Amino acid sequence: MCDEMLPRLGRWLRAAGYDTAIAEGGMEDPALIARVAAESRVLLTRDRLLSIRAEASVPVLLLAADRVDDQARALAAMLGIDWLCAPFTRCIIDNAVLEAAPPEAVEEVPVRSREVGGKLLRCPACLRLYWPGGHVRRMRERLVSWAG
Repeated sequence: MCDEMLPRLGRWLRAAGYDTAIAEGGMEDPALIARVAAESRVLLTRDRLLSIRAEASVPVLLLAADRVDDQARALAAMLGIDWLCAPFTRCIIDNAVLEAAPPEAVEEVPVRSREVGGKLLRCPACLRLYWPGGHVRRMRERLVSWAG
């Protein structure tokens, strides 16, 4: 569970295939801690006071870095996060596991990206379509840089 200070890190964890909740803005600390406990999650935060409040009841990791690259490397070192665990298997928006898209979904892909080919995936919750365009290559390179 990423607190509201770490939404970018949360989306990158989802991109790597991790089941990651991201706290809604304005969620009170007791409610956030209760949700982390109820869902058996680890709380990731940059908020020192929140980490102190939470440490008695849930696993918490206080991240000092403010850059997502540094946060990602810290997670790899401290929690053993494998940034190449199951890349591009979850929706980065709502965390749902992606499913194979029907063949006719190719019509929704930009023409230049259709030429690349590859597997199309769809989020069953928000219906967002994912395809292996240039952005996937750049994202994979970043995940690889964090893994090694």
